[in-house]
Amino acid sequence: QVQLVESGGGSVQAGGSMRLSCVASGYTYSLGCMGWFRQAPGKEREWVAYINHAGGNTIGVDSVKGRFTISRDNAKNTVYLQMNSLKPEDTAIYYCAAAWRDYGCSRVTYDYWGQGTQVTVSS
Repeated sequence: QVQLVESGGGSVQAGGSMRLSCVASGYTYSLGCMGWFRQAPGKEREWVAYINHAGGNTIGVDSVKGRFTISRDNAKNTVYLQMNSLKPEDTAIYYCAAAWRDYGCSRVTYDYWGQGTQVTVSS
């Protein structure tokens, strides 16, 4: 069993930076795909980024490429999302997720989800 807890959200002015963390607890050995997702009011949940156990990663939203970076520290059972040059349109609830499968991260059914953390970017 695995539990995910996000932290690091809050309010920031446009152009600022923020680092989100997601800590996995429980039996976390060999967790494969991990990802960050976000959902803004009135919009569908979207894939922000995925990362596999070895650190291979993909950004799924064109608008954040070059600004957001996903990484993980398996020794700490933690995945991060570094967000730079934030824009008001980045405002959303950000969720992390994890799966045992370590391939096809863009289409895997994630086994565990966090509760989300609010990110608000003011103009």
